[in-house]
Amino acid sequence: MGQAIEKNRQYYKFGLYGFLKNLRFYESFLILFFLEKGIDYLKIGLLYSIREITIILLEIPSGLIADILGRKKTLMASFLFYIVSFIIFYFSNHFLLMAFAMMFFAIADAFRTGIHKAMIFQYLKSRGKSSQKTDYYGHTRSWSQAGSALSSLIAAFMVFYYGSYKIIFSASVIPYIFDFVLISTYPAFLNGEIKHFDQSTLWEKSKYIFKAFYQSFKELEFLRLLTSLSLYTGYYKAVKDYIQPIMMSLALTVPFFTNLGNKQKTALVVGVIYFFIYILTAHVSRRSGRFMELYKNHAKPMNLTLIIGFSAGIVSGLFYSVQLFWVSIIIFIFILMIENLRKPIGIAYFAELSQDEAMATVLSVQSQSQSLFTAIIALIVGITAQYAGVGIGISLATALLLIFFPLYRLKEK
Repeated sequence: MGQAIEKNRQYYKFGLYGFLKNLRFYESFLILFFLEKGIDYLKIGLLYSIREITIILLEIPSGLIADILGRKKTLMASFLFYIVSFIIFYFSNHFLLMAFAMMFFAIADAFRTGIHKAMIFQYLKSRGKSSQKTDYYGHTRSWSQAGSALSSLIAAFMVFYYGSYKIIFSASVIPYIFDFVLISTYPAFLNGEIKHFDQSTLWEKSKYIFKAFYQSFKELEFLRLLTSLSLYTGYYKAVKDYIQPIMMSLALTVPFFTNLGNKQKTALVVGVIYFFIYILTAHVSRRSGRFMELYKNHAKPMNLTLIIGFSAGIVSGLFYSVQLFWVSIIIFIFILMIENLRKPIGIAYFAELSQDEAMATVLSVQSQSQSLFTAIIALIVGITAQYAGVGIGISLATALLLIFFPLYRLKEK
């Protein structure tokens, strides 16, 4: 067993950040919101692709900005973009407005992703506890999952009471304002090395970061790890919301609450199931460090979890296509569990192979690559779901990814 996690004030700040960030009340009902607005699965796939392509275009610049200008201000700016996105979603009734909201959301994601992880790893290094990367990040990620669990219940109550999905976007503004304030209280050294700069300093720092960036990415195993980690997370992001139509189908078939309307029944079923899912994934994320201790290196658990996750996607889609909704949901949950088990392991390994000077930039590139995978997979799932059904769409897309596993399998020796 490793050293015990130091649960000081900054640990709780890191945890509270993730908890507030994941009070995304819209997340449990996002696809159902789109369907309510008349957006079909093909257009939903396009919206997801628009979001991810925008992230791709901005990811590296945002990482550079964080490494050069300071991580705190960059992270705070991202929450302002999130808030603008939520407001647009609340008032949107057309595909183009939703695409516009997705772009603001993507800008926010690009400015946020990778930066907070870099701050956590820098903090651990400053305390001489870099060896705790997997366990510490797993702990803070479990706070995020706890936030998602509470979020699903609150969102379900709002949908049940107001009879509309759009209310959850306006409610999401509140925790993001609190997170904005919380980040401002982080210690100044987590900003990174440079606090003040001029044009010459900016140029020198940029060259230094690009050099470190090149040193990190010239190793073949690093590129395999980038693909393994990014591909599964991209897949997870592309398909995770498709559990919502499955839950809705289940809600409409259960012989309970017959006096309630379809939307109220859906709200209850979705909220309760998501609550238990996120409690479970929080537990899994918290145990990722212990899971890693069972293996001699990072490669074997990364390979194993990827195969299990993809296999779960194929089987879940097939069960949904034959209308065995309960079985489909239970198996689908493995996709979510695997992401929360393997991501702390992969991120910690990724950070170990990265140059410290370009940490936020390198982590942003990882996020950019997962965005590319998400955009492609979301479009494939959206097209196949539109013409062959959600279950077949998920199964076909997942089977295609599993076929190419030998190309990005990590070496276990």
